[in-house]
Amino acid sequence: MSAIVLSASVRQNLLSLQSTADLLSTTQNRLATGNKVNSALDNPTNFFTAQGLENRASDINNLLDSIGNGVQVLQAANTGLTSLQKLVDTAKSIANQVLQAPTGYSAKSTSTSSAAVVVDSAGNLVDGTLIKSGETLAIASTGGGVATSFTFGASTTLAELNTALAANNLSASLDSSNKLVITTTNDAASSTVGAISIGGTAGTLTLSAGAAPTADAASQTIRSSLVKQYNDIITQITTTSQDASFNGINLLNGDNLKLTFNETGKSTLNVEGVIFDAAGLGLASLTSGTDFLDNASAKAIITQISSASDKLRSQASALGSNLSIVQIRQDFNKNLINVLQTGSSNLTLADTNEEAANSQALSTRQSIAVSALALANQSQQSVLQLLR
Repeated sequence: MSAIVLSASVRQNLLSLQSTADLLSTTQNRLATGNKVNSALDNPTNFFTAQGLENRASDINNLLDSIGNGVQVLQAANTGLTSLQKLVDTAKSIANQVLQAPTGYSAKSTSTSSAAVVVDSAGNLVDGTLIKSGETLAIASTGGGVATSFTFGASTTLAELNTALAANNLSASLDSSNKLVITTTNDAASSTVGAISIGGTAGTLTLSAGAAPTADAASQTIRSSLVKQYNDIITQITTTSQDASFNGINLLNGDNLKLTFNETGKSTLNVEGVIFDAAGLGLASLTSGTDFLDNASAKAIITQISSASDKLRSQASALGSNLSIVQIRQDFNKNLINVLQTGSSNLTLADTNEEAANSQALSTRQSIAVSALALANQSQQSVLQLLR
C-alpha cells in the first residue's frame, strides 16, 4: 500500500495538533497527580533530590517515636522524684515530732559531788578546798559527744563549766544543797554520764558514777509509734522508686536511657539512672526501743534525711536539664521534617493554578488547530467537487 500523501500545510497543522495533544496530556497528568515531576523521566535532578529529602524526613520521623518514649521515661522518673521528695519530707516531719515529744526518761543520768561547793559572791566555783585552781575534771564521751577535759582556774563560773560540757551532751548545776550535779542533756537522755576522773592539783572534789536513766513508759510508747510510722515511710520510698518506670525503663532503679536524635546515629544523649530506693538514699528502717530514744538519735536521722533530700533535688535538676534537651530536640526534628518535606515539594509539586490555565489555553489551541487542519483540507475538497 502506497503512503498517504499530505500537503505541507496539512502536515504542519497535524504536527501542531499532535504537539498540543502531548502538552495537554502532560498538563492534565500534573493536575491529576498534583506533581510536575512524577518520575525520573520528567526531571532526573529534581526527582532524585526530592526523593533523598523525603527519605531523610522519613528516617527522622521514625526516630520521633523513640524520642517520644524517652520523654515519657524522663517524665515517669520526674514524677517518681516528686513523690520521693514528699515521702522524705514526711519522714523528716516524723523525726521532728521526736524532738517535740516529751523527754523519754523520767530521770536522766546524773553524777553528784560528795560535798557542797562553796560559791563566792561572784559566782565562782573554786573555793580552794573542794575545788582548787589547777584541778582537772575529765569525763568520757557521753551519748556520742566529745570527751570533756576541763581545768578549773582561779575563778571559774558555772557558766564556763557548762560551756565546756555542752559538746559532751552534759550540763552542770547546783542542787538545793549546793552540790555540783552533772546531768545528761535531752540530746543524750538515753545515755549514762561517762566515766569521771579528777587530776592535777589535789582537792577534795569527788563525783559519783553516773546513774542510769529511768525510762518513761508513756513517752517511750509515743516514740515507738513514731518509729513504726517512720518505717512505713521507708517502705513506701523503696516501692515508689521501683514503680517509677515507663516501657520497662526505670531511671530511679539503675536503668540507663539512650536516645538517638538523627538518622546517622551520631547525635545521641545518654541519661544515667540512679538507685533511689531507701538504701540508695542512705536511709534505713529503725528499731523500736533502740532508735528515737532521745533527741540525739532523732537529730542523727534528720541529718540522714537532709542528705537524702539533697540527693533528690540534685537528681531532679539533672533530670530536668535532660528532659529539656530531649524536648528541644523533639521540636527541632519535627521542624526539620517540615523543612525537608517542603523542600521536596518545591522540587516536585505542580502549580495547580498555572496548570489549570495551561489546560484551558491548550484546549483552545487544540480547537484552533482542528479548525486550521479543516481549512488546509478545503483545497482538496474543491478538487473533489470538480470530479463529481
